[in-house]
Amino acid sequence: MRVRFQREAEADVRDARAWYRERGVELGEEFLRALGACLASIQRLPESHPVVYRDIRRALLSRFPYGVFYIREGDTITVLACFHAKRDPTTWQERVKG
Repeated sequence: MRVRFQREAEADVRDARAWYRERGVELGEEFLRALGACLASIQRLPESHPVVYRDIRRALLSRFPYGVFYIREGDTITVLACFHAKRDPTTWQERVKG
């Protein structure tokens, strides 16, 4: 299964990694490893994560308070957002309104 990031989701990941790197280079890399493990889990069993809004699912990163919000379209996983759990969910929901 292919994983595709929307532009905003890529920015979310860059911002989170930069924030963690400011606290320690290794911490930024650990964030990316946790994200990779989360994405692998999504690829293996995309329907195993709960639907949180319309047809959007959320998978949680281990160790980091972030969720990956995604939809499955055939054999493609589209990542809409990678958000801190304390952020206002209407921010990422605005990305999918239409």
